[in-house]
Amino acid sequence: MPAVYGIGSGHGMSKESAQGYVDDPRNESVLVYVDGAFVPRDEARVSVFDSGFVLGDGVWEGLRLVRGKLLALDDHLDRLYEGASAIRLDIGMDRAALTAVVRETLARNGMEDGAHVRLMVTRGRKKTPNQDPRFVLGGATIVVVAEYKRPRPEAKEKGLALFTSTFRCSTPDVFDLRLNSHSRLNLIQALIQAIDAGADEALMLDPQGFVASCNSTNFFIVRRGELWTSTGRCNFKGITRGKVLALMRQGGGTARETDFTLAETYSADEAFVTGTLGGITPVTRIDGRVIGTGRPGPLTRDLAARYEAYMTGEGA
Repeated sequence: MPAVYGIGSGHGMSKESAQGYVDDPRNESVLVYVDGAFVPRDEARVSVFDSGFVLGDGVWEGLRLVRGKLLALDDHLDRLYEGASAIRLDIGMDRAALTAVVRETLARNGMEDGAHVRLMVTRGRKKTPNQDPRFVLGGATIVVVAEYKRPRPEAKEKGLALFTSTFRCSTPDVFDLRLNSHSRLNLIQALIQAIDAGADEALMLDPQGFVASCNSTNFFIVRRGELWTSTGRCNFKGITRGKVLALMRQGGGTARETDFTLAETYSADEAFVTGTLGGITPVTRIDGRVIGTGRPGPLTRDLAARYEAYMTGEGA
């Protein structure tokens, strides 16, 4: 029988994950915002006719709370509303109202630090489970899940192992990943390949064979002191990605958004991934090859320290 993946299943799973976090028992009793109501997590429900459940028809954002501050809040809201507009989804709340909902969710849970927020918006409940958006009955469905989440320190020290998937990132005319849509099936397929290969996350190429990103994070390499990442044509252009590029340039370094190949990746001096939850996480192996020294490199550590200072308000 084929492997079935679930929490704790262990089927071919590596020990780390770019989305991994330290378990916190407080999460069992959090209140979740669902369309105007705050309910215990075990009672949080949406309809089986909801557009998000039926089709993945919606957009979302992940936000990180550090010392009472929602990092890059305006950037995240910009992306959310731009994505909603692109798919003609009326969120039904302006930015101020939606921000108030997020902050109220945090307040109801007594959260001031070390939390991660998943803000999800779908097109809403439908009359029947089909693709046509004209069958939506009412307004958008809005859900806010706030949990205590801290990145696993083991991943920061050991570094992640990647596996290059046969599933490619799509071009914007096929499926624009910058919309931050709920639809993620091809990325999940890529990750399953990586897990089956004993890796932590999938490295994905674009249709031309250049390195694009990982299945849930943006990917960087360091070559001769320069920082390289993809052009962003065929993958999500993450907010953490943009901040890391800015930190590199503010420090006088060279940061390139450019096409590069797997061969250039294998011979890189360092590699890392970026994401809202994990910040900067080193990559030490790709397709069984050791990257650099096989340990987090000096530029990776330096940028991680500068990003930490930014998060805690002690830096740029």
